[in-house]
Amino acid sequence: MTRIAIMTDETGWHTNRLKKAFRARGVEARCVDLADCRIDTTWKPHGIAIPGFGHTLPDAVFVRGIAGGTFEQVTLRLGILHALRESGVPVYNDARAIERSVDKSMTSFLLNRHGVPTPATWAGESRAFAQRVLMRERAASRKVVIKPLFGSQGKGLQLLGDDACEALPSLTAFNEVAYLQRYVDGGRPGFDWRVLVIGTQAVAAMKRVGGDGWVHNFARGAQCEPAELTPSLADIAVRASVALGLDYAGVDLIACAEDGDRPLVLEVNGVAAWRGLQSVTSFDIASLLADDLLDRKCAPFAAPQRALSLAGRDGHA
Repeated sequence: MTRIAIMTDETGWHTNRLKKAFRARGVEARCVDLADCRIDTTWKPHGIAIPGFGHTLPDAVFVRGIAGGTFEQVTLRLGILHALRESGVPVYNDARAIERSVDKSMTSFLLNRHGVPTPATWAGESRAFAQRVLMRERAASRKVVIKPLFGSQGKGLQLLGDDACEALPSLTAFNEVAYLQRYVDGGRPGFDWRVLVIGTQAVAAMKRVGGDGWVHNFARGAQCEPAELTPSLADIAVRASVALGLDYAGVDLIACAEDGDRPLVLEVNGVAAWRGLQSVTSFDIASLLADDLLDRKCAPFAAPQRALSLAGRDGHA
């Protein structure tokens, strides 16, 4: 039987949906915390110990969550994913792609490099340079958002530029890194889009309306509403996911009124949650994710087992 490790630091709604989807395809899925894995060169034959898999490795890995921690802890957890990939295990999304999406500055760099429309962005360690950016943008009647370089769910964002005398906040709260992005007004009531990309296809979209002021994250109280997945939204979201090398991605976009309401990519989430999107979508997202992993990443060994499973269900019916 094909065995999948779902890497997660917490179990619940998402992992239950994934396990059910894999089980329906004749695949065993087991939740594993990366913090419990280890590099062990005496652990033959692979030198990687994954709880629940003994001296063997999973047939594939689905990365659902990576716990925060010290720089060393996070580096080791990503190192486990790197080691699994080096050992021939398909990792969905792999460590390289997650590193690109977690680091907002690298995300912005890659989006810009691949011609994906995204707001102007600046990132550096110089407070003086960041203050000059703020002054220059304010002189042009624009605002900027300062964000933690690492972070999600709209936490730690600050909008700057309302006050003509406003100074850049202390960078202590941002670990001495200034990541600034030109503010795009989402209108009234404010909204942005979340588009889910699986493989190289945009599969669903929703509007996130309202929330905590100008921050439209589901975790900050925004309401999820169905949205048409227009060709423009789909194209830009897929290009963003491909630019970062992601197997699946949650792409956040906003309409830019100054550019004919063309969607701009704000962020790309490489460990995307989809509970909000599932609430306004008729098909089962976990099933699409399971199918994509098995068909595209694990086809050589998963296809025969899945064929047997499907045959068994058809015979039983």
